[in-house]
Amino acid sequence: MNKKVAIVGAGIAGITTAYYLARAGHEVVIYDKRKHPAMATSYGNGGQLSASNAETWNSWRSVKKGVKWLFKADAPLKINPSISIEKYTWIYRFIRAIPSAEKNTYDTCMWALAAHKLYKEIATRENLSFDMVEKGILHIYTDQSELNNARKVNKIYNKAGLERWEVSPKECLDIEPALVPPPKLLGGFYNETDFTGDIHKFCTNLLSVLVTKYNVKHVNKEVKFLNPDIPLVVCAGVNSRELAKTIGDSLPIYPVKGYSITIHNPEVAPWTSMLDDGAKIVTSRLGEDRLRVAGTAELNGYNTDIIQRRIRPLIRWSEKIFPGINTEHVTPWAGLRPMTPYMMPIVKRSKRNDNIYYNTGHGHLGWTLSAYTAQKIAEQITESSDAQK
Repeated sequence: MNKKVAIVGAGIAGITTAYYLARAGHEVVIYDKRKHPAMATSYGNGGQLSASNAETWNSWRSVKKGVKWLFKADAPLKINPSISIEKYTWIYRFIRAIPSAEKNTYDTCMWALAAHKLYKEIATRENLSFDMVEKGILHIYTDQSELNNARKVNKIYNKAGLERWEVSPKECLDIEPALVPPPKLLGGFYNETDFTGDIHKFCTNLLSVLVTKYNVKHVNKEVKFLNPDIPLVVCAGVNSRELAKTIGDSLPIYPVKGYSITIHNPEVAPWTSMLDDGAKIVTSRLGEDRLRVAGTAELNGYNTDIIQRRIRPLIRWSEKIFPGINTEHVTPWAGLRPMTPYMMPIVKRSKRNDNIYYNTGHGHLGWTLSAYTAQKIAEQITESSDAQK
């Protein structure tokens, strides 16, 4: 018995959840406080659909770096030291999750590979255009210990099914000719199957299909509490935690701020997506005329201000690595990633209310994972509906 189903949130998690529910025959309505889809975390992210970025951040290496970076103004990670029970509880749980890092990395990689296939199926079936570029992702390393760690992580990736291999400094340049390597480039890792795309275009175009082809309703309304008499899926990003509180659920989600710049008409710019491990900066080509450069992680509550001292390192890095790039026209952006301390999304039914489901907490891998988690939560709802026949 297919039902009416409500979704809170019109970002990538909400839009893909609506798609799989509608495909299963449910009558779907999406609620979002913004008039247009994908206007928050899903608007200006790094653009990568990257199984090769599945490694969780939970490690003592990350903890040591975080402490060191506290005293560096332009560090990839910044933590506001102000007292916050929510923030420091999250950090404590992050450390507690270190023993689970290898398993979570393996699972995340598998989910990402499954999501790759689902996104391409959706794009083909619905004839979606979202500036997809299929050139793989190249990770580059300038620190020997980080390269050694990458070799260990790559074994996990290979075991999960990702074909990714180590490349020499010369091979890095062969893969991406626009790259001017850092002086201490030691090598990299490359895979051909990861790809990039404009998440905002994907969500906007898929929502249009949902409305016209699948009769999905999109309602511009803020949901402040949960008390549904029909199944409802919370896909509300960093707001999911407060919504869950209204029924007594506790979601371990904290907003981790990220920054990006979009370089318009960049001229000499890479087509292969990249990640500079030392700088913690990623690049994604979005069609012919845009390059997205993203990085940093900032634990500073729900602040979304665009701080120029966090934007300038992205521009400087772009000009250094790609000297021929034109940075005359740059659009800065900042957004809040809904992160769990164990770096895995929350995909489950509420224990307090059988009508409420969660598909949230994807962190920096929302674009990478959402198609898979959306399919999983839609299957749970459909199975529950079938059981009530």
